[in-house]
Amino acid sequence: MIERFSPRGTISAMHIEAITASDIAWQAQALCAQTGGDFFFPEPGSSVREAKRICALCESRAACLEYALTHDERFGVWGGLSEKERLRLRQAHEDG
Repeated sequence: MIERFSPRGTISAMHIEAITASDIAWQAQALCAQTGGDFFFPEPGSSVREAKRICALCESRAACLEYALTHDERFGVWGGLSEKERLRLRQAHEDG
């Protein structure tokens, strides 16, 4: 929603400037880069089973999950976990 009311390109530019090359080096080998985002960012209420299956085979899974938690990614499947699963993981970490 913010993107609709912000000057063109400002949101993505801010996000990209905050990410260093070492933060995303794992993405070149990630299986998701070879399959497309539809599996990993499904419509609300859709299954994430296929995305999780792909993640389970991916060598970049741990780096992907670490990236998602560090950058507070709130949408999609990252590192084999859905939005709700990552939220529960963050909450458990904060409580513990």
